[in-house]
Amino acid sequence: MELHKQVGHAGLIGWREKVADVVAPRAPINDDTARALIGGAFFVLSVYYVIQTVVRIAKQSD
Repeated sequence: MELHKQVGHAGLIGWREKVADVVAPRAPINDDTARALIGGAFFVLSVYYVIQTVVRIAKQSD
């Protein structure tokens, strides 16, 4: 499996996996690719929220 698909599938845990199971078959692309894209989007959002929180903490401590 390609690296981007592995990272995308790593983002599918818990309720996110259930969302991908419902959405992926409806997408006009391969199910595996759709699941990887959905997982990647959740992964990117998670990283964004962590960075945003760290920045807020850093601003408060100044």
